[in-house]
Amino acid sequence: MDNHVKEVVRKMTRLSDAERIAFPDVVKALMEAGVERYHADLVVGAKTYFMPDGSYEVTPSHPASAAAADFSAKGVEAAVRAIQRGEIKYQEFCERCASAGCVGYFVSLAGKRATYYGRTNDEYVEWFPGARP
Repeated sequence: MDNHVKEVVRKMTRLSDAERIAFPDVVKALMEAGVERYHADLVVGAKTYFMPDGSYEVTPSHPASAAAADFSAKGVEAAVRAIQRGEIKYQEFCERCASAGCVGYFVSLAGKRATYYGRTNDEYVEWFPGARP
């Protein structure tokens, strides 16, 4: 991963944590930089961005509260819908996801979806708008 892309991913993490950028704008910037996918660990408070060649960059992020023991796909979906409607911002989104038992999520820019997962790998998949096959 070259220095320009590293700066882009660091900036996207900072802006997301500061609630100064929306998810569609993050996706656009990452795609323009050539990022293939990323992982957000809500418990550790870190995001890892991956390039198609296997290179990656880990950035510190604001950790969420401890995740609930049981995963609720409906709870995660409710958090997704609330942030999509603009009712909440990113930190509240992460907290609601953690309350629903989500410990992290993967965003596949190439696959146009996000997969939220719990402690036992239960999952909820959210497709980007218009991307569902």
